[in-house]
Amino acid sequence: MNFLVLALLQAASVAPEESANSGDLLSPNGGLMFWTLVTFAFLFFILWKFVFPPMFAAVEAREKALEEAIEGAKRDREAAAQALADQQRQIEAARNEAQQIVAQGRQTGEQVRAQIVEDTHRQQQQMLESARREIEQEKTRAIAEIRREAIELAIAGASKVIEKNLDDQSNRKIVESFLASIPAGDPTR
Repeated sequence: MNFLVLALLQAASVAPEESANSGDLLSPNGGLMFWTLVTFAFLFFILWKFVFPPMFAAVEAREKALEEAIEGAKRDREAAAQALADQQRQIEAARNEAQQIVAQGRQTGEQVRAQIVEDTHRQQQQMLESARREIEQEKTRAIAEIRREAIELAIAGASKVIEKNLDDQSNRKIVESFLASIPAGDPTR
């Protein structure tokens, strides 16, 4: 430091005439250098004391805000990734549920179809049984009707043959007992 001060003092001691005569800007001038350094040191001190601290604080605040923004963006990205994963899980669950509903619908449809086929078959069997019963009843009625007519014809025929009409009640009993002796399943006898 002492060396620098000595060099500055020596440069300042140069006669002003020499510096005025030299019109060269590139040649060193001690006095000018001294005052330039003093002005620079004074200005640097003022800047260091009053300008640089707020400027450094602003830069640090800006760095901190940027770091917080970066951290916030990372958190937001992680939250978005988590939300996307949740949405994908929900979509997959909904898809699975829809597939289950469709499968249940098919199964229910098959059950309803099988039930309808079974009910139709049962109704068909009932109708066949009912028709068989009706046919059997009609057959029994027809046989009874044929027997009555046969009795009437037999009585009428016997009356004509004998020429004497027996009382109607006793004639019927004779013919009915005769027909009763004939088996019912064989109408040709």
